[in-house]
Order: sequence, then C-alpha cells, then structure tokens
Amino acid sequence: MLRYIPSMPRSLDLGNMTRVQEFILLGLSTSPETREVLFVIFLILYLLTLLENSLIVFLVCSHTELHKPMYFFLGNLSCLEMCYVSVTMPSLLVGLRTGPYHVSFTACMTQLFFFIVLICTECTLLASMACDRYVAICRPLHYLLLMRPQVCLGLAGTSWLGGLLVSVAKTTCIANLSYCGPNALNQFFCDVSPLLNLSCTHLALTELVDFLSAIVIFCGTLLVALASYSAIGATVLRMPSAAARRKAFSTCASHLVVVGIFYSAALFIYCRTSRIRSTDLNKVLSVIYTVATPMCNPVIYCLRNREVHAALFRTLRWT
Repeated sequence: MLRYIPSMPRSLDLGNMTRVQEFILLGLSTSPETREVLFVIFLILYLLTLLENSLIVFLVCSHTELHKPMYFFLGNLSCLEMCYVSVTMPSLLVGLRTGPYHVSFTACMTQLFFFIVLICTECTLLASMACDRYVAICRPLHYLLLMRPQVCLGLAGTSWLGGLLVSVAKTTCIANLSYCGPNALNQFFCDVSPLLNLSCTHLALTELVDFLSAIVIFCGTLLVALASYSAIGATVLRMPSAAARRKAFSTCASHLVVVGIFYSAALFIYCRTSRIRSTDLNKVLSVIYTVATPMCNPVIYCLRNREVHAALFRTLRWT
C-alpha cells in the first residue's frame, strides 16, 4: 500500500518472454513435520473463527435487545471476518497439507480481488464503529437521531461499496501487469506486494494507484478512528464520577484493542518503502491480521459485554 516510489523502466525484451500462467505459493513452512502440526492448529483456528462469528451474527439477528447500532456494526464485522478467513485460510491450509503448490493466474487474481475488498471494507467498518462510540459517549442525547437505522445502513453500505471500488481499481492494475518469471510467491496467499515484486513491467501507475488507495482508505479511516477516540478520551476525563468514567471507557476499550491489533500489523506491512524486503516477517504479520484478528474479535468484543452474555445465556437455556 503506502510505498509509492516510481519504478524505473526495466530494459527487458518482453516480446521474447512467455507470460506467466500460474504462480507457486510457497506457504508458511517447507518442513513436512512442521506443516503437519501447523495444519492441525490452523484448521482448528479456522473452524473456531467460523463458529464464533456465526454465533455473533445469530445472536444479533435473533435477539431484539441487540438491535442497536453497535451490534449492527458488530454483526457486519462478523460477516466480514467469516468471508475474510474463507478467502485466505483455505490456501494456507492447502499449502500446509501439500507444501508449495501451483495456483492459476485467474484464481490468484480472484483471491487478490476479494482480499482487497474485505481488508478495505474492514478499515471503513472499524472507522464507522469508532464514530458510533463517539456519538454514544460524546453526544448521548442525540444518539438515537444521529445513529438511526438509515444512517447505520448508509455507513455499512458505503464501507462495502468503497472496498469494492478500490479492489476493482487495484486488481485491474495488477492483473494487467506482465509477469515473465520467476513465478514463486513467498506468501501463503496472493497479496499485493509479492505480486508487484514479480512483475517485469513498469510499475509507476500501479504503485500510484496503490499509494492513493492507501491514503484514502487506510490512512483516512485510521485518522477518523484516532480523532473519534481522542474526543472520547477528552470527554471521559471531564466526567465528574469515577464510576461514570469506567463505564464509558469500558464500552469502547474492546474496540480500541481490535483497532490497535489490526492497524499495527497492517501499518508495519504496508506503510514501508518498496526497497525493504522482509518476507518471512511479512508472513508472520499476515497471520496476525488474517487469522488471529478474525478469531479474537468476537472474544474481545463480547468478553465483558453483559447484553451479549445475557442473549447467549437465553439461547443456551432455550436449547
């Protein structure tokens, strides 16, 4: 993402080269013994992530007391997380089961398209959730008006539409590049940086699109989240009661944890110059925001949430 350094034209005779028709995903590990252990671990994490997020969606949809803006966004985030892990985790599991494996050019671009849609949508959803907490704490008397259902639907729809438009632009640029070999991606899924590193054509336009999309989506949503939580912090500090301060902070503390984990890993990977190479570390950090974050989000959001606890207890009692 944020690494716009215009590439110099490469003096290659592209006419004499064969376009790459498939890529090789090297995956996380080349040791068969390590792969077998990691396969079991990540399969359990994948199933657990789907179970947790499915449960959140079910609770939000089936309990009227959870029909509130905060839980509406949480339900959207859980749907997104299920799609997110289903885009990246199957290729991770296949790589752990079989070792480095071939993936067609079309399949790689399709995975890249959905990955960009979902990561951009998650950025915007997290910013929308920060705005929701800002209105709830800083403008409580206007909360029902400002966060009415039409506004919530608009924010969620804009998040998904924005991710779709950015992904169309980025994927189109990357798919139209020439890949003349080598074709090995040192990653467990088709990501932007590894693909750009394999291209044998001029990258200035693609890097410009990558840079501008990161400015608009990634940094823009991060600034919105930081501004919202700065205002929340100032409001909480002015509250006269210590009990009121603790209650106000507890409503958004879980969101702060999610935002911190997600943006910290993504900042380290994408907000660097293209000259820096640290692919093994990139794979570890990719696991954090493509595997660990979707699995932890339901736990972090609901661990101290009494309304979700009550809804879950009633569901278990009915069954």
